[in-house]
Amino acid sequence: MAGQTDTIITAILDAIESGALNPGGVIEEQTLITTHNVSRTPVREALIQLETAGLIRRTPRKGAVVFKPTLEEFLAILEVHAKLEGQAAGLAARRLSPSHHAALEAAVVACEDHAARLGDAEPDQYYQLNLDFHRVVAEAAGNPFLLDMIKMNARKLMAYYRARYHYAGVIAASAREHRQIADLITARKSAEAEAAMEAHVHFDHVTALDLLAALG
Repeated sequence: MAGQTDTIITAILDAIESGALNPGGVIEEQTLITTHNVSRTPVREALIQLETAGLIRRTPRKGAVVFKPTLEEFLAILEVHAKLEGQAAGLAARRLSPSHHAALEAAVVACEDHAARLGDAEPDQYYQLNLDFHRVVAEAAGNPFLLDMIKMNARKLMAYYRARYHYAGVIAASAREHRQIADLITARKSAEAEAAMEAHVHFDHVTALDLLAALG
């Protein structure tokens, strides 16, 4: 049963991360049961665990839906997430290993290459490169508990970050900021890397309103 529950949790998380499920999207229990050939019990257990983690909400009429924040919730989560990402960059600057250094450089170059070749085109493709950059930084921090916290918070905001890359000029700006952060991490400038990452991750109030409106 535990294995089946984990399978359903993974399937839902993958759908959220890929954009197949967006904030407010209904999670079809019967589809999960049919697709994964399980009973209703592991599906319900998976939904309970995801609700406890704050990733979904269960309502009397719609059933289970993906967490869709209010403006106040969005800003509160973003505030925490920016601090966590900043802390990861600061720790990465102190603990950067040769293997993580190589992975970080590769992630930054991939973002720069996309920005140079495609500009604002293929924003969803760039978003995946962006995820890889942030994953490498978080892993380079060398703290698995911090990594888990970043992942959990990021899942609540993924759809909004993805939508952000559809705005003109954001991809080029993101790639430049990735290079700046990577250079600070490589130079072992912990405080500066933390501040730069925190600023990179944060949205201003107007942008937050725009993104919430864009995703309905």
